[in-house]
Amino acid sequence: MKTPPEVRAARLTGESVTGNILVEVYALTDVGRTRDHNEDAFVVSDLSKGTQLEFDASIQERVGTRGVLFMVADGMGGAAAGELASATAVDVVLRHLREHWTSAAGDATPDAFVASLERATVTANGVIYRYATEHAEVRGMGTTATIAGLLGDTLYLAQVGDSRAYLVREGIARQLTKDQSLIQKLIEAGEISEEQAELSERKNIILQALGPEAHIKVDLTHQQIRRGDVLILCSDGLSGLVRGDEIARAVREEPDLLSACRRLVDVANEMGGPDNITVVASRFDGAGLKRPMPEDPVGHQLYERPQLSAPNGADLDTLLRERTEAMMRGGPIEPFPPAVRDDRRQQGLMIRAALAGAAVLLALYLAWRWFA
Repeated sequence: MKTPPEVRAARLTGESVTGNILVEVYALTDVGRTRDHNEDAFVVSDLSKGTQLEFDASIQERVGTRGVLFMVADGMGGAAAGELASATAVDVVLRHLREHWTSAAGDATPDAFVASLERATVTANGVIYRYATEHAEVRGMGTTATIAGLLGDTLYLAQVGDSRAYLVREGIARQLTKDQSLIQKLIEAGEISEEQAELSERKNIILQALGPEAHIKVDLTHQQIRRGDVLILCSDGLSGLVRGDEIARAVREEPDLLSACRRLVDVANEMGGPDNITVVASRFDGAGLKRPMPEDPVGHQLYERPQLSAPNGADLDTLLRERTEAMMRGGPIEPFPPAVRDDRRQQGLMIRAALAGAAVLLALYLAWRWFA
């Protein structure tokens, strides 16, 4: 039986430096109850082959030493603009990794992998930003990006925006990423509790995304995985409504990841489904992984950022600009329909202005608190 189009499923068996690792992946995306377009996008790829998994049916593949890519993007800007931004992000990230990681010579080291993830994210930002500045009808469009790459027994994550990554270990979900949002900054400053944040009307104000600005700062983290761990990547259409303990409960109580994904999407829709909902769930197992121990750290763990450098002494900004231009020439960006209704374009411009204004207000507020 052919899998329904909204359901994507795959099983991957891989080899790490420490032995065999089994990765089972399911993904589900849903438009929600109130939107008429799905502006979310996702991708899962075997980076050793550079292939994107299409998931029309369950498949099995052997993954080599270049790892696996998992990514969720949540577009903003309305209708075609949001769809274009998120689709462009997953396309550019995957193509960049194919060209500069899958095909690269040399050892597959963590530093090289993280640098590739960061460069891919920065390049995607440049492509979206440049396209938006050259096409007034989509100006201000953007997308979040939560990117997780598995290399050996470790996940490396690149984060921009407020889509999330959770790790469910022994029935407990812990957030691996931090939202780049106004509410998160207020929580860290001690000005608001997490319970208050869930009820705040400002919880959807993000401070960074791919596309609205020329420059971004990518949050790079890492997490060693253990046997039985489940990685959940999701857009805020899920995480904005469903708490971590409910995510963990679904993983724990459902017989498989497909059922868990369906349950989580159903819960979000039962709570109104005000946004698109996307979940990518991955379970890790195999002899190449150690069993979890109580002292194992789980959570937001910064990765010491490798120094981005260009080959042969070239200027890095020039190199990234050239890569952006190459992506613009050779990528599937132009074929996407650029038409966006005036109200959608205005929404995108308002979002961009709100992001800039929120950042300024937050900076002034924190400065006032510091000197008061």
